[in-house]
Amino acid sequence: MAIKIKKILSYLWPVTKRFSSEINGTLEVTYINGKKVLDTANANYSYGSLQKILEFGLAQIDLKSVKNILLLGMGGGSVIGSLRKKFDYQGNIVAVEIDPEVIQIAAQEFGIAESHNQRIVQDDAFQFVKECNERFHLIIIDLYIDTEVPAVFLEREFCQEVSQRIEERGFLIFNVGIGLKNSPEKMQEIIPFFGKGFHFQEYHRVNGANSMLIGRKV
Repeated sequence: MAIKIKKILSYLWPVTKRFSSEINGTLEVTYINGKKVLDTANANYSYGSLQKILEFGLAQIDLKSVKNILLLGMGGGSVIGSLRKKFDYQGNIVAVEIDPEVIQIAAQEFGIAESHNQRIVQDDAFQFVKECNERFHLIIIDLYIDTEVPAVFLEREFCQEVSQRIEERGFLIFNVGIGLKNSPEKMQEIIPFFGKGFHFQEYHRVNGANSMLIGRKV
């Protein structure tokens, strides 16, 4: 009953719950217009504009050929929600999230938890791909601290590790940055880091803000 009341009130004014994270600072779960979103101090983290950006990327992929997915940067799990509900994806998903508070919020507030075809790992994304022996048909990179992609995830070593974890004919979606300065130049700098076996499409100002790389290993 309390959840229904909050949902109704959210059409009149936002209803917000705040959480403290050692990694992301203050996190806010807000009911607005009948829908929950997860925000950091300066950016949408899950279920708002970010979800639309990642859905744009997913729409470019032939998900019927994708048997398993690695999600680096789970956030509140909005991309998992999109995969399961909007795209009806029933394959295996491994989601990696460094912030234990975010993992707890995803479960308690958004119903994103482990299941028979869904594994959630609390770990640093770079460390995970270095140590992982599994290969994936799709890797989604969505790694932010507030509005910034940490520099280590835009460098050669990380991209090379990711490349080795992608199956032949597999796909990559890389949410590269919000309001990225010199976006085309930055994209051209990053692309060679994955090696010669990829064909990439560049997308700028997705949903008015984000830069995105979508690639296939050929």
